[in-house]
Amino acid sequence: MTAPSPFAALGLPARPDLTDAQVRTAWRGIATATHPDRRDGGDTARYTAAVAAYAQLRTAWGRSEAYADLATPQDYPPPPAGPQAQPGAVPPAARVSAVARAALLLPARIRHGRPLRLLIRAVAAAVLCLLTVRIAAGEPAAPAVVTGVIIWWLLTARADLAPMPGL
Repeated sequence: MTAPSPFAALGLPARPDLTDAQVRTAWRGIATATHPDRRDGGDTARYTAAVAAYAQLRTAWGRSEAYADLATPQDYPPPPAGPQAQPGAVPPAARVSAVARAALLLPARIRHGRPLRLLIRAVAAAVLCLLTVRIAAGEPAAPAVVTGVIIWWLLTARADLAPMPGL
């Protein structure tokens, strides 16, 4: 069984260009009408679905991710038949790999994302690593804690970067 669309749960059209205000207004309307603390008991199932949908759609990034999840194969253009399908196609040797493209776009993604928040989190991770090395020097858990902090920062930094262009 597939999960219902978060757009449908909030009564919104499935579009990635919705504004934060539109999503917040839809959420507040449903939350007011269905909250379990209402005198009539509310509608817990609908409220829970709306909470999950709002958590997913409250940011532009989340809306674009949810919209991409709803897209069907018919929504995408067919792949080209061969290298001659597009005039002026780039030869395979000149194509940039996805990893290299992501590395080239990283400064722009940082600049257009949330650079201050990313910097604050990086400084906090560095301070935690230094404190761990200072306090637990020579302890077997110190490298594990430092590794854990670095992995935490790497995995959560995505939220502070702007979306990849063209995706």
